[in-house]
Amino acid sequence: MLTDRQKNLLSVVVKEYTDTAMPVGSKHIAGKYGFELSSATIRAEMNELEDTGYLFQPHTSAGRIPTDKGYRYFVEKIMPDRDLSKSEQKKLQAELLKLKAKNTRLERTAAKLLSGLSGNLAISGVIGKDEFYDFGMRELLDEPEFREMDDLCRLAETLDYIDERVDQLVGKLKDNEVKIFIGKENPIKGISNMSMMVSPYRTKSGEKGILALIGPKRMRYAKNKSLIQYMKKLLGGAAVIAIFFTNYESLTNIRIHF
Repeated sequence: MLTDRQKNLLSVVVKEYTDTAMPVGSKHIAGKYGFELSSATIRAEMNELEDTGYLFQPHTSAGRIPTDKGYRYFVEKIMPDRDLSKSEQKKLQAELLKLKAKNTRLERTAAKLLSGLSGNLAISGVIGKDEFYDFGMRELLDEPEFREMDDLCRLAETLDYIDERVDQLVGKLKDNEVKIFIGKENPIKGISNMSMMVSPYRTKSGEKGILALIGPKRMRYAKNKSLIQYMKKLLGGAAVIAIFFTNYESLTNIRIHF
């Protein structure tokens, strides 16, 4: 059981590492977050978090980064639920409607929007139709975690068949479930240094679809989960999105930048 102080420190390390992809040091935390603790006290607490498996020090002189166990504790015990703002909801509704008006497949649109808003690789498809779409490969490969050529090649090879593997996985999940796999928890070999968020949904006609986001372990879990949950609502009732908009021309002022 972590103390409140340790929970706060773990949360800060997760946030800082998510933002910077750089190990987080005690002096940095002491100077930025004002815990009214000395850097020595923070360092001692971080040592304890490392000893118990929540943090990892990649180099002797470096700061710490979260481990798989640390991320799991953060996701389950610390991370608050996050709802999309009304502005974000309207942007998603508007973009879906605009692309639907251009006869763009909703599944393709969903993948594009999820990738653009999360910065991760997004997959969307309908099981049974064998139609899957993915966006965000370039952005994913630009992440600092995948700069080594061996990691890059292994990742690219795995992602060539990722839609089939996600399809097989979704059959084991409940309709309302958003399943988060972190690092070595990942059931798909080849991406054990990444995190995956996957969820099934039902279309308006009752068909079963899938949504998935794949990215570095330092992905923004709360935001990504809220994106998937809201996208599922839209796809489940996409036929009624137009209720929100009586004038299509008004959509031209609402844009999402990728």
